[in-house]
Amino acid sequence: MSNELVKERLKKLVELRKQGINPYPNFYNKKHSCTYIKKTFKKLKKGEFSKAKVQTAGRIMTLRRMGKATFATIRDQDETTQIYFREDALKKKYQLLKLFDIGDFIGVTGHVFRTQKMEITIKVSKFEMLSKSINPLPEKYHGLKDTELRYRKRYLDLIMNPEISETFKIRSKIITAMRQYLDNQGFIEVETPTLQPIYGGANAKPFITHHNSLDMRLYLRISNELYLKRLLVGGFEKVYEFVKDFRNEGIDTSHNPEFTQVEFYEAYGDYNTGMKHFENMISSVAKKVLGTTKVEFQGHKINLKTPWIKITMNDALKKYGKIDVTKMLKKDVINELKKRKIEYEKGLNKGLLIATLFEEVCEKHFIQPTFVIDHPVETTPLCKTMRDGNKEYIERFEPYIAGMEIGNAYTELNDPISQKEYLEEQEKRGRAGDEEHHPMDEDFVESIEYGFPPTGGVGIGVDRIIMILTNSSSIRDVIFFPTMKPKE
Repeated sequence: MSNELVKERLKKLVELRKQGINPYPNFYNKKHSCTYIKKTFKKLKKGEFSKAKVQTAGRIMTLRRMGKATFATIRDQDETTQIYFREDALKKKYQLLKLFDIGDFIGVTGHVFRTQKMEITIKVSKFEMLSKSINPLPEKYHGLKDTELRYRKRYLDLIMNPEISETFKIRSKIITAMRQYLDNQGFIEVETPTLQPIYGGANAKPFITHHNSLDMRLYLRISNELYLKRLLVGGFEKVYEFVKDFRNEGIDTSHNPEFTQVEFYEAYGDYNTGMKHFENMISSVAKKVLGTTKVEFQGHKINLKTPWIKITMNDALKKYGKIDVTKMLKKDVINELKKRKIEYEKGLNKGLLIATLFEEVCEKHFIQPTFVIDHPVETTPLCKTMRDGNKEYIERFEPYIAGMEIGNAYTELNDPISQKEYLEEQEKRGRAGDEEHHPMDEDFVESIEYGFPPTGGVGIGVDRIIMILTNSSSIRDVIFFPTMKPKE
C-alpha cells in the first residue's frame, strides 16, 4: 500500500470536514437496489430517459473523470450500476467529486437512462458521501490473487472478486433448503451447549478452556450428539441442530478446526431411515438451489439423484483391494497395511485397523454418491450391532461423494448397560494414551437408563456439502473466515 495514496485520501477527508460534510453519516435511505434498477428499466431504448427517479447507494468501483463529465460504477450486494455526473446539472457541487475515490461509498439520486453504448445509467441530480475509504483497493487489473491473503482479508476478497460472494449466497440458500427439508419432515430445531463439561459424540481431540467463576474445565463441543439424544429421552421424537463443532486437528482442503455440522435424530428410526433422509435431503437441496441434481466437482460429473449406491465396508475392501478381512486376524490386517505402506497408529484394535485400511484403499473410488454401511464395532461406542446377531459389526453408514466423506450416521445404541460397557472400554483407551478416545459421560448413561427409544441419528458435514454444490476445491473457500496461523 502506498503511503502517499493514503496521505492524499486523508487530506480529502480533512477537506470534506472543512466544508461541513460528514464523511461518515449515520443513515442513508437506499430506496432501490442495483438489481431493481437494471430489471425495472431494461426496456429503455438507446438515449431514452425514464421519468421516474431512483435513489440508491454502493461502493465506487470505477471512476472516470472527463472534465465537465464524470462516469463511475457503483456496486451493492448483488449488482453494479453506472452513474453519470455533469457539471452543468450539478453546478458547484460537481467540484465535490474531486474528494471522492474508488472504494468510497456514495449515495445518489437521479433519472435512469440508456446510453449510446446501451448501458443502463443514472444521471445524478444529487449525491453524498456515505463512507470515505482511507486505504486504496488493490490494483484493478491484478486484483487480489494471493490465496492466503484472500483468506486472511476476506473483506478485500469479496470486494475485488465478486464471484466469491456468489459462493456464500449459495451457501446461505443451501442451509436454508436443508432446514426446510427437516422442517417439512416434522423435525424441530433445537439448541444445545457449545461449552460442555464432558465432550463426546465423536472420536476427536477437543479444545479446552476454563471457566473462572466456577473454576472448572470446559470443552468446546466436538459434537452435539449426546445432548440431542437426551432430548429424545425427554420425549422429543424428531430434533435437529445446525452447530459449529470444534476439533483440535490438522488443517487441509477438507478440514478446518471450526466447522458447521447439522445433526438430526428420529425416534423409532434406524440407519435405513437415516440413509433415506440423507439422500432425499441432498438431492432435493441441489434441485432447489441449483435447479438440477447433476453437478460438477473438481472435474467429476456427479449425479445426486436418488437412490444412492450402497456397499458394505467389507465388500468395498474386496472390490477395491482384493482383501477379505473377515478371514484375517489382527496380525494379518497389520501385515496388509505394511505391505501397502499405509501408516497406522500403534495399539489400534482390529476394527480400527480395518477402518484405516479401508480409508486408504477404498475412499478415493467413491466418486458417485455412495453409502458405505456396516462398519466394525470398534469404530464407535454409540451404535447398535447388526440386527442379524453379528456382534462384530454395527449398523453404521458413512456417505461419500467424490472420494470425500460427507457425514456419519447409525442406529443409535439405546441399551444403557451395553453403552456403559463400551464407554468404559473407551476410558481404558484414554488411560493408555489415546487422545481421541470417547470419554465416559455418566450423566448421558444415566439419562438413557430412563428409557431411550429406538433411534436413527445422522450427522452431515455442511461445509463439505457446500464445497460439492459450489465446485469449491477447499473448505476454506466456503468458510468466510477460516482458521489461519497468525502472521509473525
